[in-house]
Amino acid sequence: MARRKNELPSVELRISTTPQIIELLRQLVSKGIFGKNAAEAAERLLAERLRLLIENGTLRLKKT
Repeated sequence: MARRKNELPSVELRISTTPQIIELLRQLVSKGIFGKNAAEAAERLLAERLRLLIENGTLRLKKT
C-alpha cells in the first residue's frame, strides 16, 4: 500500500544526543514500528509525546 503524500511541509531540525540514545532509537527501529532509521524514530516519539501533552492539557495550542 503506497503512502499518501504529506500535506504539511517538512522542515529540518538538528539535535545532538548521546550514543546511548542513538542506540536505543536503533533498537526501536529494529522492532519495525518506529520508522526506518533513528531520526524517524525520534520524530515519531517526539510527535507522540507532544500529542499526549496536548491531550492532558499541559501544552495548549495557540488558536490561528
